[in-house]
Amino acid sequence: MVDPISVGAVGAVLGAVGAGMANEAGKWAWESAGGLVRRIAGREVPAPTTPGQLDDVARLVHERLHDDPQLATAWSQFTRTVRLPNASGRPSLPDAPRFFTDRQQALKLLDKEAKRSFDGRPRRVLLHGPEGIGTSTLAVHWGWRQTARFPDGQLYADLRARTPEALLRTLLRGLGLPDEEIPPAAEDRADLLRRCLADRRLLLVLDHARTAAQVQPLLTSAPGVFTIVVARHRLIGLDALPIAVGPLARRDAVRLLTELAGKPAVTAARATLPAVLDRCAGSPYALRAAAPRLADPPPQPEAPAVPESDPVRAAAEDSYRRLTPRAARLYRLAGLRGWPALDAAAAARAADLDPAEVPDLLDELVDALLLERTDTGRHRYRPAVRVHAERTAATVDGIAGCSAAVARVVEGYRDLAVGAARAALPESWRVPDADSPVSYPDRGAAVATLAAEAPNLVEAVRAADEFGDRDTVVLLCQALWPLQLKAGHHEVLLPALRTGARTADEHFPGTRTAGALHAQLAHALTELRHWDEAEPEALAAARDEQSAGHVRGHASAVEFLGLLRLRQWRFAEAYACFEEADGILDGIGPADEGAADLPRARALLQRHRGRALRGLGRRDEAVRRLEGALRFFRDGGEAYNTARTLTDLAETRLDGGEFVAALPLIEEAIAALSAEKAEYHVAHLRMLRERCVTPE
Repeated sequence: MVDPISVGAVGAVLGAVGAGMANEAGKWAWESAGGLVRRIAGREVPAPTTPGQLDDVARLVHERLHDDPQLATAWSQFTRTVRLPNASGRPSLPDAPRFFTDRQQALKLLDKEAKRSFDGRPRRVLLHGPEGIGTSTLAVHWGWRQTARFPDGQLYADLRARTPEALLRTLLRGLGLPDEEIPPAAEDRADLLRRCLADRRLLLVLDHARTAAQVQPLLTSAPGVFTIVVARHRLIGLDALPIAVGPLARRDAVRLLTELAGKPAVTAARATLPAVLDRCAGSPYALRAAAPRLADPPPQPEAPAVPESDPVRAAAEDSYRRLTPRAARLYRLAGLRGWPALDAAAAARAADLDPAEVPDLLDELVDALLLERTDTGRHRYRPAVRVHAERTAATVDGIAGCSAAVARVVEGYRDLAVGAARAALPESWRVPDADSPVSYPDRGAAVATLAAEAPNLVEAVRAADEFGDRDTVVLLCQALWPLQLKAGHHEVLLPALRTGARTADEHFPGTRTAGALHAQLAHALTELRHWDEAEPEALAAARDEQSAGHVRGHASAVEFLGLLRLRQWRFAEAYACFEEADGILDGIGPADEGAADLPRARALLQRHRGRALRGLGRRDEAVRRLEGALRFFRDGGEAYNTARTLTDLAETRLDGGEFVAALPLIEEAIAALSAEKAEYHVAHLRMLRERCVTPE
């Protein structure tokens, strides 16, 4: 039986609590852990941010718990409230293609590696070959043939243009974990993925990998996991069996064409077939693109064609020359940026076409294999095909036409983001007040739109930055605030927020805009547990807001610095920040901007001071502060903030062993959240209630 106060057990609890800060209950647990560690150690202990620091804290706690049975009891009671993630999904691969030819040698090598006895060496394969050669198809085809070998499922991730944090989120979602149980930090996500896979018999396919470094955080050495990495070339540094995938032999290319187009079509095209096979060069993608047009006479180019050595781009050129004029325009101009997932509205803006006709044009491009349809019904380009589209646009549409196309798409995303931000959080002064023709029926729809478009909005920020459109950069970034606040997605938004803060420093220093963008970046970095980076951003936000004379923004930035200090278990400094923020609010007069928000802002600071005092072990003072905040939120009918404050108050009571006093607070908090759908908060409260009912 594992000793619950051993160094390993203590470290496991602290690690689980730290990794669980993706939801409000997890953040509470982290603050509670910090206060308890301070009480156990008898002094302030900085929150651990590295595995080594976590081990040091675990050893310190272990030593004190062995010497003090009362503290050991308190620790045992705390561990009962730690909720561990539960991965129960059985993932599957994307659909396999109907027609598949040859690859017998590669299939045999995959079979051999999968059957190899595990001897401490992880079972991994690297399928590599040029774009369009069929490496992804091979991985998926083999996986579907082997479903019986992997009873726990087949996990798939497309690595194109994704950060490690986002990829880990995708894999954990595939295992059945909801967003609220996925840790915010990449290191914690990678650790959780390894733990979830430790005892599973599962296939893991990592498609479109670029580098070994990109793949490394996603790998496991679990004996039951077989990993296939798919890349366009050998990945130096990746410890995996390499299997090169080359062009189809000529007879296999003919066989694939026959399966795709039918024997009569291949027979009828025997005069032109050698030229088709030469141009396709054994590329399955090129052969699939050529199959529908075997019997068609080759189109005549408007200008002498430049010989294309790459079969994918050659196939794209052949398909492009057969498009209708409006589909050709759409193809060229929508491919000028690497938009992660285009919908019809964005494509219409790119080509300046009537949105009503664009769905049919997109279908035409999909049928020509010039676009791929994603599992969400949107569209994207293959990298080599997009290169062809971009080059063709430069020739046909010129620099001015290309710039105008990108500008239209960016403008559309700007309007969408600003409209959604204002609908999602109309009461927030952080939301940009720019005009937008886009509206939404309710807050939920607006947040959902921001979440769905987040990768495209990040790309729009990049495009605006490259175009030198500073106003659009900052507007887009400010419009991301409701998404950060309500739905997270910090790992996706981080590159855009870094660009926004840099742009503000370079072009809008000392302004409210700069303060707001530094605050947003600080918030994202804090949620991702990059605390050392978050601190200077929070200080920069306070500096710029103060320089701009924006009292409310200055107080908010200092308040945020205090919240960061709570995460760092620096409770005395946190309390000082909240006191300073309250003093700054004194500078708002009755007729000044923000005057109407003062009572609520002060109530929030009351609550935050109560949290800091609890961490310091000053429970009586904490209770007084929290009860003052509770009266305000109750009177104002704010169910969620009422429940949050009730939870703080209940946990403060529990710290002192006041189980009878804590129980009605917990019951009231659960009732207050009945209509809020805050499942993880309620689950946390139920565990607290269990402590009250069975305290020992």
